[in-house]
Amino acid sequence: MGDDDKVQNKAQELAGRAKSAVGGATNDRDLQAEGEKDKMAGNLKQAGEKVKDAFK
Repeated sequence: MGDDDKVQNKAQELAGRAKSAVGGATNDRDLQAEGEKDKMAGNLKQAGEKVKDAFK
């Protein structure tokens, strides 16, 4: 299950990067902010997975 979580977290981060880039290119601040939020959430989840892996 851990690998599935890691893939989902990375996908969320990449989707956030894409949203942020599109928002920046189109001057859509809401989309850009949503992308940044998704990117940060994905990064935080990845960090949590790394901590869990360290204690296995």
